[in-house]
Amino acid sequence: MSLRMAVLALLTARPMTGFDLMRQFDSSVGYLWSAPHTQIYPELRKLEQSGLVAGKDLPRGQKGTKRQYSITEAGVDALRAMMDEVEEPRRERDPYRLKAAYMEWADPERARAQLTAHLEYFQAAQVLHQQQHDLILARKVTLLRDRLAHVPVAQQEAVIEFKAFAYAGLVRKAQVEVEWAREGIELLDRLARKRSDSEALAEAVASRPGA
Repeated sequence: MSLRMAVLALLTARPMTGFDLMRQFDSSVGYLWSAPHTQIYPELRKLEQSGLVAGKDLPRGQKGTKRQYSITEAGVDALRAMMDEVEEPRRERDPYRLKAAYMEWADPERARAQLTAHLEYFQAAQVLHQQQHDLILARKVTLLRDRLAHVPVAQQEAVIEFKAFAYAGLVRKAQVEVEWAREGIELLDRLARKRSDSEALAEAVASRPGA
């Protein structure tokens, strides 16, 4: 359902080819909902068969063609219906916390490598999402400008603010992940110091005369 929602939402900005949609996924919606490129064309075909988008062939080069898709009135109605549904919170599959719960089985250096990778990934994500958030508020995102071009002025603030709100959530989520990874690295350091102290104590006891 979320892939369908994302595709329809993108097409409300302007008609696009499948290639256009893939590029927009990578630079906008993909931050919110990741989908392999291989899923986009089949979804477009399903949407066209359902009458939610309309496709037309455009010339490409001297002999080729490309198919451009536009959202239909039925597609707009379907998007509104999906947006009106309450998305119930659900349990997530969390590979990071699952691995952390059993990290005593890992080599300490490999555990550190795992948490360091986590830290670096979400530090970069935090910066990227903050940049996107700021570009949205500044109206410097091309697709957003395309969308605003046919949105009444009275509704433009809502369009901008809701998108900025979504990215603000991603920024905060990344911040939490960064802090969690740092706490994990600190935990590894604390446990390593305890092991070192225990080993030093054991060696001291063993080296005593008569031990």
